[in-house]
Amino acid sequence: MVLDDRQKIGVLLTGFGIFFTFFGVLLFFDRGLLAIGNILFLSGVCFGLGWRKTMNFFFQKRKLRGSICFLFGLFLVLIGWAFFGIIVEGFGFINLFGDFFPIAFAFLRRLPIIGNIFNLPGVKYIRDKFQSSNVDYY
Repeated sequence: MVLDDRQKIGVLLTGFGIFFTFFGVLLFFDRGLLAIGNILFLSGVCFGLGWRKTMNFFFQKRKLRGSICFLFGLFLVLIGWAFFGIIVEGFGFINLFGDFFPIAFAFLRRLPIIGNIFNLPGVKYIRDKFQSSNVDYY
């Protein structure tokens, strides 16, 4: 899989956005870090997918509730209500990207060390509850 320069910038911005958001949560919901993380994440998705595909993704009829929650949570973080914003944003994130989780779990199962952890009995039970049966595990 070859990425062009725009997509590489998108991956980098998305990664920085996730890092800043995670770091903002670790520092007891620091508003500045959460706002920077959200803006970087959203701009990274726009760069990675392109403007039109991003708009099509966020405003699909079946994902509209998740989009509204995600963007409303972003707004709450930007106006200073970081704790409630992250909760609403997390709900929206799960609704938006929930279809991707089984694919991510299938990929993580193929990694050397993490795959062994995913095959432990307790973790396997939880993993199987979240995974759908239509994902290939080559």
